[in-house]
Amino acid sequence: MWMQKLKALWRGDIDLSETFWTWAVFGGLLVNATTSILFLVLITLDLPWMALVVGYGLSVPYNLVALVGVWRAAARYQGPGHHADLARGVSAILFAGLSLT
Repeated sequence: MWMQKLKALWRGDIDLSETFWTWAVFGGLLVNATTSILFLVLITLDLPWMALVVGYGLSVPYNLVALVGVWRAAARYQGPGHHADLARGVSAILFAGLSLT
């Protein structure tokens, strides 16, 4: 079931509001907070490679899928164009801030 949802997210088949709020914002915060905590724990245990894999190898792919999902859902959005543009812009900023730092 989760794999079907992720495929729909990637294709942009999920409504823009659900894609943005559920997957990009709340899901992104949950994934990034969890991987950041695990990263810090693994660093303190002197496991830098494992920390790198957990910290970036899990969060960056999730963030990328959420960003692509928002981008594609915004292309199909039937509401005001500035809502779609705002969702794209905020998602891109979140992706850069959470994945590249």
